[in-house]
Amino acid sequence: MQCSIGFFNDIPMAVLFVTVAGGYAIGKLRVGPIGLGGVCGTLIVALLVGQTGCHMHGELKEVAFALFIFAMGYSGGPQFFANLNRSSLRFMLLPLIEAVAVLSIVLAATHFLHFDVGTAAGLAAGAATESAVVGTAAEALKHLGVTDAEAARLESNIATAYTLTYLVGLVSIVFFTSQLAPVLLRLNLREASHELAKRMEAASDDDVASQPALPRLVGRAYRVDGAAGLTVGELELGIGGRTTVMGLFRGNESIEPAADQLIERGDVLALIGVREKLVRAGELVGAEVLPPSVHADVLQLDERHVVINKPGINGRTLGDLGRSAAQQRLRAVWIQQIVRSGMSLPITRATRLQNGDRVTLVGTDPALATAASNLGTELRHTDATELVFLCIGILAGLAIGSLSVTVGGIPVSLGSGGGALLSGLLFGWLSFKRPGIGDMPPAAVQLLKDLGLAVFVACVGLSAGPDAIVLIKEHGAMLPLIGLAVSLVPACLSLWIGHQFLKIEGPLLVGAIAGQHVSTPAISAILAASQSSVPLLGYTVTYAIANVMLPVLGPIIVALAYRVG
Repeated sequence: MQCSIGFFNDIPMAVLFVTVAGGYAIGKLRVGPIGLGGVCGTLIVALLVGQTGCHMHGELKEVAFALFIFAMGYSGGPQFFANLNRSSLRFMLLPLIEAVAVLSIVLAATHFLHFDVGTAAGLAAGAATESAVVGTAAEALKHLGVTDAEAARLESNIATAYTLTYLVGLVSIVFFTSQLAPVLLRLNLREASHELAKRMEAASDDDVASQPALPRLVGRAYRVDGAAGLTVGELELGIGGRTTVMGLFRGNESIEPAADQLIERGDVLALIGVREKLVRAGELVGAEVLPPSVHADVLQLDERHVVINKPGINGRTLGDLGRSAAQQRLRAVWIQQIVRSGMSLPITRATRLQNGDRVTLVGTDPALATAASNLGTELRHTDATELVFLCIGILAGLAIGSLSVTVGGIPVSLGSGGGALLSGLLFGWLSFKRPGIGDMPPAAVQLLKDLGLAVFVACVGLSAGPDAIVLIKEHGAMLPLIGLAVSLVPACLSLWIGHQFLKIEGPLLVGAIAGQHVSTPAISAILAASQSSVPLLGYTVTYAIANVMLPVLGPIIVALAYRVG
């Protein structure tokens, strides 16, 4: 590294940490759901600092990007493969529409506006808000056979074009999905989401709330008055939701609460169910009381956290599993929360579980232990990262990335970035299928993703230097306009095809479009507008596919834009 500023010249590595810290500080500034994010903020700071003559050299950026892209594949592997099934088929078309449309628009702009390879790749990365494309495209420049100086110029153009188009892509997709798309579909997003939740048989409003209040499940005891003469099954149906009679006490006697058991006046019932249902249960049952002291533990629930990975569970709905649970007498177990891609899904009878989902089960043993073992593997809590597994995975990715084929006279290679992504997917899937092999705690994986990408983009931005100003003067005004097309044309196509031909329900469709754009701010805006988590059921499918598909566009754009240019 070299720098003309005295302090940084004495302590060269300091400029890297100043750039990353400054970038992430800027990225935290938000207007509603819209914020620059740490990556774009870091690139902006790096481009500014780079004007002072500070540059990064060496292999640091390649190492940082390899760590980032492998960790991204590792964390996304289980969800990516879980979505390759028939139930996700109609959603899988949307990321493909995104990739083809982005590629077509960028190549057309390259031809007619005479963009160079770096500008084309940066345009795609920024307007599609997929930061990983910056790395895969930059690494692909090595295979063009250009001089080192030309490769450095093209790499700086990637960073600059990304920075100029990212905010346009971000704002446009947030506005389109949360505001414009519902208008085009002629629906009220909030009402449509709640109506869809009812059709999916959600037990309560809490089960589909965008910010659910926990705990959803509570336990209460009532002395029977109005419910006398009903059976246990009739009472549970009358209260609704996921209410279950956990105990029935008649005098000093405890009676098995079978579905056909008749309830008598004066009985004490211990109920567990959704909070909003139980607060009104007294109107049907009778006065609330304390359970008999001898049986007070009947309302004490345990909790288990499970990763879904058992054969036959992937793709099954909660309704299917509920029927199986009834057959196995697992009526004292509830699914409290389902987390996929870091987000809490709505709990409805139509919600499908996928491999890699993290599920919180609540209930009483031994039914709770049986249900947990039937669904998957209990989460293991470890702070140690298996570095041998990590290094072997990255080495395998580098080997895959070194392979190259020539198609139509164009050398095509995944490069080290694409190879590391592929190996990350495979190694993440292997670790998921064989728990205990290659342990990498979620916090460690997140750190590799955040720090790896931050260091990489800081190095790229610092090395851009004066080349950034040249590109801004040449194409600065045009790039944001083309970026708007790169962002919105795929979204409009997906909206039309998804509605007219794929018949995807409106709330799921807008969520899926946010997912194909890999836009967390967009889904956040959708959840706020809908006041429901139902759109997440579309988002998580397309997000998992697009998170793999879009980074692969980097080397493809570089190869094709080089030929077009």
